[in-house]
Amino acid sequence: MSTLASAELVERIWERDPSVWTGGNEAHWLGWLDEPARMRERIPELRDFAAGLDVDDVVLLGMGGSSLAPEVLRRAFGVERFHVLDTTHPTAIRRVEAAVDVERTLFVAASKSGTTVETRSHTDLFRKRGGRFAVITDPGSPLAEISEDVFYGEPTIGGRYSALSVFGLLPAVLMGLDVERLLDRAEEMREACRQEVGNPGLALGVRLAETPFVRIEGDFGLWVEQLVAESTGKQGKGVVPVREAGEAFGTPLDDPYDLGQEFFRWEFGTAVAGSALGINPFDQPDVQSAKDRTNALLSGQSVSDTRRVSDGHVDEVLEHAGPVSYVAIQAFIDPAREHELEPLVELAKATGAAVSVGLGPRYLHSTGQLHKGGPDTGLFIQVLDDLGEELSIPGRKFGFRELIQAQADGDYQALAERGRRIVRVRLEDL
Repeated sequence: MSTLASAELVERIWERDPSVWTGGNEAHWLGWLDEPARMRERIPELRDFAAGLDVDDVVLLGMGGSSLAPEVLRRAFGVERFHVLDTTHPTAIRRVEAAVDVERTLFVAASKSGTTVETRSHTDLFRKRGGRFAVITDPGSPLAEISEDVFYGEPTIGGRYSALSVFGLLPAVLMGLDVERLLDRAEEMREACRQEVGNPGLALGVRLAETPFVRIEGDFGLWVEQLVAESTGKQGKGVVPVREAGEAFGTPLDDPYDLGQEFFRWEFGTAVAGSALGINPFDQPDVQSAKDRTNALLSGQSVSDTRRVSDGHVDEVLEHAGPVSYVAIQAFIDPAREHELEPLVELAKATGAAVSVGLGPRYLHSTGQLHKGGPDTGLFIQVLDDLGEELSIPGRKFGFRELIQAQADGDYQALAERGRRIVRVRLEDL
């Protein structure tokens, strides 16, 4: 990319020119470019709400773009009384409930659409238990009906670009963080990403578009994984975030408040990479297939034209592994048992392939788009553990155990239908 081409690209992105990508509806999804300034004006609103609370804990109920930035902030700042629930595993849900006094806890239901099945199910459960609720959602969302404390997001921002919006900053305020410092860092990076020369976001995007695998170390990688995978993984193209192998991007932050600038740099860089790849980085056309199959299974419908879901052996997929492929470990397990996946990770590494690890159903809102719409170089190992006793969901004909099982089955079938190599194994057998 020449200096002239680079300068022109940066200028056209800031002019909201959709022809930088596919000439489709991209201009509608560029609200994140201006969000740091908009959110500075909302700080008093967020702080006033937090100051009026008398609670011991906060539990965020969200998935994907509604949960990953808060989870990264929680880990980076070591906040103990803030919890993120983004799993449908009954054991994990029971553990969160046991860790808090529900009546002394604020539950924050976060979903742009207001219809996310995991978030709505969590919400129904803890409302039944007597929890106090606040809501982060977009205008017109049905989720707004459950609470008087509703914080609306900017509808021109997609979920994975919402870290510096109210979806990331209300949780930051509830954690007691200095959100002005976060926004100061973000606005410094925003100005740097306007430059023709020495533009950090541009440089990052050019590098991203030239590498098949990107390795992000540390907890920040949880958020980057969704941003890069869901944005670039379509039309048979995509940059694959991995835990092992691949080109290393980024260095440990000297100050956790530098997350403000890193959120913006990666958003801009991913938009640049989308332009270089010739795709729309703001849509997710292949996510719906797994959701549709999950819903069909939960409603008792038969799902045809797919392989039977059954246990297998990892050798069935690893025999196809090599340096140009990646092994995606998709673990529908209790998150507290993630460390038990290490023997499988080591086995996959030994093949020379890049390796990624995703917890289900979290990854369905993250790398799931890439798995189906990205390059056909993935080898998939789905892992299930003992789901324990059923945990009912108020107002639903199914419980959380049945839900997570259907999510695993639905994604398995969606991948198999596309001809992806996939096998299912049990965590206890590893």
